[in-house]
Amino acid sequence: MAIRLVIVDGQPLARFGLAQLLQAESDIDIVGEADTAAGAVELIARTRPDVVSVDVTLPDGNGLTLARELRDRWQELGIVVLTSNGEDDVLFRAMETGVSAFVPKTSALTEIVGSIRHAAVAASSFTATGLADAFTRMRDARARSPLSPREAEVLRLLQDGLSVPAVARTLHMSTSTAKTYVARLYEKLGASSRAQALMNALDRGLIGLRSA
Repeated sequence: MAIRLVIVDGQPLARFGLAQLLQAESDIDIVGEADTAAGAVELIARTRPDVVSVDVTLPDGNGLTLARELRDRWQELGIVVLTSNGEDDVLFRAMETGVSAFVPKTSALTEIVGSIRHAAVAASSFTATGLADAFTRMRDARARSPLSPREAEVLRLLQDGLSVPAVARTLHMSTSTAKTYVARLYEKLGASSRAQALMNALDRGLIGLRSA
C-alpha cells in the first residue's frame, strides 16, 4: 500500500517541485497540499495521511509549532521537516518537537524519499541528515562554554526580559521544559534569581551589555 503524503509549504514552487520529484516513486501517493498551518491541520484531519512534510517557515506561523501540534494530535503520524534552514539549532528544535525526520531541501532526492519512508514506518524515531556532525559541533561548543546552545538561547531571552511562558512560546517548547532550562541556568551560574543569573553571566562574559 502506498504511503499517503501531505505537503505543507508556503511556496507554490516548492510544493510543485517536491510533487514532481515524487511522481516517480510508486510507493508514495500525494493526497493533498497546504500552504498554511491552519489549512494543514484541516487537510490532515480530513485526508488522514501517513506522513506530512512541513516547511519551517509558513505564512501564518512556524512550521515547528505546527509539527508540535500535529504530534500532540496524531501520535502515529509521520512528520518530516523539509526546510531550507539546515542550521544546527533548527535541527535540534525539530528533534525536540517529536518529528520523525529533518531534511534540508538541498538534500539528494534519495535522502528526501528515504526520510518519508522512514517516517511512514517509524513516526516516533528521529533521523536527520548530518545528525552525527551536529552532535559533534554541539559537544565542541559545550566544551568551550558551560552552557548548552539551548541554555544560551534561554539566557538571551531572559536578558531580553521575556517571562518563562514567553520563552517557552518563542522556543516552541512546553512551559515545564522552559522552567527546567531556567533552573539549569541558575544552577550553572550559581544564581537564585534572574537578576543574579544575568549579573553572573555578564561577569563571566557569557552575554554582553545591551545597548540602550
